[in-house]
Amino acid sequence: MEKHDALLLLDDGTCLHGSSAGSSGVAVGEIVFNTAMTGYQEISTDPSYHSQIITFTNPHIGNTGINNEDFESQSIHASGLIFRDKEIQVSSWRSQSNLKDFLLKHGVVAISDIDTRMLTRKIRQNGAMNGCILAGKIKIEEAKSQLHNFDGLVNKDLAIKVTTKKVYEWKDSLQDIYSKNVKTTNQNYIVVVYDFGVKHNILRILKNKGCKITVVPADYPIEKVLDLKPDGVFLSNGPGDPQACNYAIDNIKSLLNKKIPMFGICLGFQLLALSLGAKTKKMKFGHHGANHPVIDLSSNKVLITSQNHGFEVDVETLPDDVTITHKSLFDQSLQGFESASNNAYGFQGHPEASPGPHDIKNVFDKFFELMGDNNAS
Repeated sequence: MEKHDALLLLDDGTCLHGSSAGSSGVAVGEIVFNTAMTGYQEISTDPSYHSQIITFTNPHIGNTGINNEDFESQSIHASGLIFRDKEIQVSSWRSQSNLKDFLLKHGVVAISDIDTRMLTRKIRQNGAMNGCILAGKIKIEEAKSQLHNFDGLVNKDLAIKVTTKKVYEWKDSLQDIYSKNVKTTNQNYIVVVYDFGVKHNILRILKNKGCKITVVPADYPIEKVLDLKPDGVFLSNGPGDPQACNYAIDNIKSLLNKKIPMFGICLGFQLLALSLGAKTKKMKFGHHGANHPVIDLSSNKVLITSQNHGFEVDVETLPDDVTITHKSLFDQSLQGFESASNNAYGFQGHPEASPGPHDIKNVFDKFFELMGDNNAS
């Protein structure tokens, strides 16, 4: 550590020298790579990255700074960050601070001057790897011990770690970034959001589309949800192994029996599938990026989507009465399904597109159709 102020250790014994780009300390987690070319602020503050270290494949990270509008949660949940180049210059009319100060403020360990192309190839070949970033005056043996004791994400309930601790009403809508005007809509539906690590832009979209939103903890009792008399229940994104969230699966099963319209995204999609009787499994290196092609099986249209998940629903285990609606064109993994008899459906990717394209944004519309039909009956 005398010649360099940061090191990256991998669980296969690889040791890479670099420069500290954030706080001093040790960061241990599962290393994944994200291929998005923009949106590092949104990606870094996505709670779904809890216990993971993000490798950004785009070499230029930090060049648009940090602003107060693009947070997807109140803090950075990733264990650490890996960059190719140092932040050199910030240039954006929206910038209010720089990335280095942002990482220091939140106490996040990061490393730059890493060959991220080599690291990405290694992960693609070997699968997701555990790793450790050391920044500052840290003893290597101490870091190796922490890395050895980290046993990955399988069977880990991380949703309970990132969920809200109290019930609250969400009030922010989508905002025009130029005029700062807020787009308002009449509140036509009461929606309860189970927070497994929810992103703010999901809540903004639901609010903008006419929902009165109550956000509840991941393990909120089903009886209290029913007391709120929701028109629909939304199951959010989040980190960790869905099979470890037994409390959530039990609650969703109870809701399915009530036929209350339900929509699940990412982890919520996986939990919904488990509640219907399907199974989930760990992926080799997951899907993390903003350029993933997904096919809509009803129209045969190819949609470019934002993705962030390391587990998937085993398509072969879906019940016969569940209709597959979307598949990934990268690996044919399941991306969407509908259970018409249960008024429930889900999408694996991120239709809120924060960051990412807007091709799949109309997947939200189905939720409102179900709530409208349910109210009419």
